[in-house]
Amino acid sequence: MTSHRPADCSAHFGPAYGLAGAEGQPIRLGWSVFGEDNQPGPATSTSSTSFSLQNGRLGCFSLKFFNLVSEIQWPTFRPRLDLRVHFRLIMAPPWQSQRSSSPSQPAGKGEVADVKTQLRNLAGSRAPGVDDSKRELFKKVISYMTIGIDVSSVFGEMVMCSATSDIVLKKMCYLYVGNYAKVNPDLALLTINFLQRDCKDEDPMIRGLALRSLCSLRVTNLVEYLVGPLGAGLKDNNSYVRMIAVMGVLKLYHISASTCVDADFPTTLKHLLLNDQDTQVVANCLSALQEIWSLGGSASEEVSREREILLSKPVIYYLLNRIREFSEWAQCLVLELVAKYVPADPNEIFDVMNLLEDRLQHANGAVVLATTKVFLQLTLSMTDVHQQVYERIKAPLLTLVSSGSPEQSYAVLSHLHLLVMRAPFIFSSDYKHFYCQYNEPSYVKRLKLEMLTAVANESNTYEIVTELCEYAANVDIPIARESIRAVGKIALQQYDVNAIVDRLLQFLEMEKDYVTAEALVLVKDLLRKYPQWSQDCIAVVGNISSKNVQEPKAKAALIWMLGEYSQEMHDAPYILEGLIENWEDEHSAEVRLHLLTAVMKCFFKRPPETQKSLGAALAAGLADFHQDVHDRALFYYRLLQYKISVAEQVVNPPKQAVSVFADTQSSEIKDRIFDEFNSLSVVYQKPSYMFTYKEHRGPFEFSDEIGNVSIGTESADTVDPNRVEANDKDLLLSTSEKEETRGLNNSSSAYSAPSYDASSVSVPTSQLSGLVISNPSVSGNAPQSSFAIDDLLGLGLAVAPAPAPSPPPLKLNPKAVLDPTSFQQKWRQLPISLSQEYSMNPQGVAALTTPQALLRHMQGQAIHCIASGGQSPNFKFFFFAQKAEESSTFLVECVVNTSSAKAQIKIKADDQSATRPFSSVFQSALSKFGMP
Repeated sequence: MTSHRPADCSAHFGPAYGLAGAEGQPIRLGWSVFGEDNQPGPATSTSSTSFSLQNGRLGCFSLKFFNLVSEIQWPTFRPRLDLRVHFRLIMAPPWQSQRSSSPSQPAGKGEVADVKTQLRNLAGSRAPGVDDSKRELFKKVISYMTIGIDVSSVFGEMVMCSATSDIVLKKMCYLYVGNYAKVNPDLALLTINFLQRDCKDEDPMIRGLALRSLCSLRVTNLVEYLVGPLGAGLKDNNSYVRMIAVMGVLKLYHISASTCVDADFPTTLKHLLLNDQDTQVVANCLSALQEIWSLGGSASEEVSREREILLSKPVIYYLLNRIREFSEWAQCLVLELVAKYVPADPNEIFDVMNLLEDRLQHANGAVVLATTKVFLQLTLSMTDVHQQVYERIKAPLLTLVSSGSPEQSYAVLSHLHLLVMRAPFIFSSDYKHFYCQYNEPSYVKRLKLEMLTAVANESNTYEIVTELCEYAANVDIPIARESIRAVGKIALQQYDVNAIVDRLLQFLEMEKDYVTAEALVLVKDLLRKYPQWSQDCIAVVGNISSKNVQEPKAKAALIWMLGEYSQEMHDAPYILEGLIENWEDEHSAEVRLHLLTAVMKCFFKRPPETQKSLGAALAAGLADFHQDVHDRALFYYRLLQYKISVAEQVVNPPKQAVSVFADTQSSEIKDRIFDEFNSLSVVYQKPSYMFTYKEHRGPFEFSDEIGNVSIGTESADTVDPNRVEANDKDLLLSTSEKEETRGLNNSSSAYSAPSYDASSVSVPTSQLSGLVISNPSVSGNAPQSSFAIDDLLGLGLAVAPAPAPSPPPLKLNPKAVLDPTSFQQKWRQLPISLSQEYSMNPQGVAALTTPQALLRHMQGQAIHCIASGGQSPNFKFFFFAQKAEESSTFLVECVVNTSSAKAQIKIKADDQSATRPFSSVFQSALSKFGMP
């Protein structure tokens, strides 16, 4: 039963409560009714409403509040119930939010209405000074539109006021019309008449502006109104109108290609290209025709033939003879076309080069680079001439580097870097142009360091290395690092190795951590290529404390030298022992991997001193959470189980000096970049397909939220590959980076690590030769023949317990249900229980042509898919499953690469103990995919 109660309470509000503001502006108040037990009433007794401010205070509050309370369905309370009403301010304008004095900040719709009224009054007026008044109003409308205020209500008045000869008013009106016509096509119909009228105006500037605005409407329903004005504009006597009309044809083609072709506009453009006297009209025709024919060339043989006409000798020679008349942008456009031209004989090549000779002296860098590309492309088949072209273009490019802005210098240097890599000997005498200036940005300095490395040879190595050594003390630490690396690269090129090694050893003695770190990495590479320098290097490296080296790569290089030259370094076993004792504090997997290998090498060379350390390292490695570290420790342990002599041959075989280090880029990639000279490919140092086409942006670009993947079981035909953007970082990470994202339970191996007991009795070194395991194929779960090696390495032995009975097989609920929201919440909350890589059978790889095929198969195994996406060869799935007997849920992220036949699986579970049984069930289901 309910009843109505009057509002017998009062409330006082004012500026002290923050409720003062502009008159007429709403304030929202929320309120709740509380009983005597301080508990809120039912849901109907908590609400909010709006009130208006009058004279800076809350007006008509009592009446509104009374009516509001009267409409509430009040519950029946006990007699004499004490009701209290609590108010909370939901939204109120601040004290300062009164009417702004700025003309671009209207306080409400009233000001827009005032503008509309004023525009209507001025629409038909011919009084003196009316244009000035219109200008002020137009400026106000444009300013409102710019800051996001909707002023579409004055559309009609703006159109009526456009009947004027004032070109400034015309421009502002066209800007307004173009903005609102795109979002509201119905309003665009109102503009057709006055735009068509302006296209016939006596002033060519107004004709051009009107035609541009008409073509910029880009409304499909208005295409028929564009053909007439465009045809007239292409034949206009004024070059500005013709220039606008040419670009209008291109806009029309993008709106309706058939309408553009039916009106024979491409033919008209071709006629203007070859006959118009204005070079800007010719340039616009060239640009428009190239875009039109490139879009339609694949669909029509006729259009394809027309496109080839652009590359004919008459057109090319006509454009080249007029190139001096063109603007800089138009010259670049013509030169880009000439670079695609294939001359019939060498005489044509020389004719073109002679015509463009003076373009290399142009002040604009874009023109110089475009001309350079023409010269390089034309002479690719003429080796001698091609080399002479390098000599010819060298001076103009070097001049651009030193005379332009840092951004231009970097762009030109990127192209020079590409040429230097192809012909370093030509630029070897100009190495001083690549010295770094103190005021240059770091990105320019870094590129110059690469070029100094490339141009180094026997004659200039000393000067270049001396300059680079000066940069090692640079306050810019990244540049100092790059300079030290550059010195090492030059040393690896076999130029004046003696002096360079001395410089690197001096770096090791500097009291700067980053210098020491970079020098250690380079010394390691030098020793791999020049083993004869080991005595000099080891003498200096032995004085470096491992505690002072913190960077992972530098520490890994130091550990490599401790293992490789442990015989020459007397303290090597003891340094390694200290590092092993701090195994848990070492976060880099790369360092731990090198430490395992180094202690193995040291064991083979100095067994008595390294025996205990090796046992500790293997025990720590087998218990390591990182999969690579665990696998390597297990591999070494099994090698030692099998035969120590064989282990030595595998881990520490006789080595030959490295002759050539692998290049970071293939020659095919470099040639592709050279073909795209004078483009962003040179600046990015990668071909355009690597940063433009979607399928070359990495295996996945999923976002971290699984909601961006297609939810449900939609068919593969409806999956849009552009919508499925993944970002599975594990697919692209290196070994050192993956460790940061792996969980502690990452190991998928079933082997248990032997426990390390420091008090166990060690075996004398003389027994090393007798440790031959009779049965090498020992199960990793219970290594039966490892007693001798375990005793030798100090690995404690435990009595093997009786085999535990196998757990019952895990049963899954075939009718499990989980909504996407719950899946996302669980996925964020639960830790990764297991992460592993699984090899798929060839039949399954062949069957996985679409995600839908795997979804149906897994659903038959009581494993359901909630999200899927991707395209061959990369697919990504999110599965879930539930136990049959309880509500425990398993969540799975499965990333399949069909090219490598690998599946990366991450499992999260409510019940962590059931993770491995479920993993077995999941792998079993995945192995049956594609099988008959």
